[in-house]
Amino acid sequence: MLPVDLYAASVPVFQRYLGQLAGLLDIAETDVQARQLGADALLQARLAPNMLPFETQVQIVANFALRACFPLAGEAVPPYGDFPATFDGLRARLSRAAQLLGALEPARFAASASRQIEERAGDAVLTLNGAEFLTQYALPNFFFHLTTAYLILRSHGLAIGKAQFDGFHAYSGAR
Repeated sequence: MLPVDLYAASVPVFQRYLGQLAGLLDIAETDVQARQLGADALLQARLAPNMLPFETQVQIVANFALRACFPLAGEAVPPYGDFPATFDGLRARLSRAAQLLGALEPARFAASASRQIEERAGDAVLTLNGAEFLTQYALPNFFFHLTTAYLILRSHGLAIGKAQFDGFHAYSGAR
């Protein structure tokens, strides 16, 4: 197996998708205003009764980016502030997380593949090397919560698709 640059596989990926999620928040807020709905109706929306609401999914996305990258860099996850559970607060949370990621130096990731990282996963405690931690735990969990946030928006009628999710796709006409 070829060695993977864990900085390149983490920080830019997380930063990109934090930005994409911020764009989805903009679309969601505009939609709520256009339909004259209360913001809480969407912020507290869930896919299933026992799942976390939209605003918590967004918070977890921001948290996971930091919980992944800082341990890979051999650093403690920094406190990054309290943010209200509003569209503006969620955008500020995403922005702050991206800013903190931007301050991480690629050189700090040099030994990250073999660094042992301990993390709580619900009630379980995991100990994985950095490569396994990123590829088998952190990235999948980040995208799970990002996708769940996206699906909550879709389930509430927002006209969003893959183009808004990843920023790469483009489609002509209605899909």
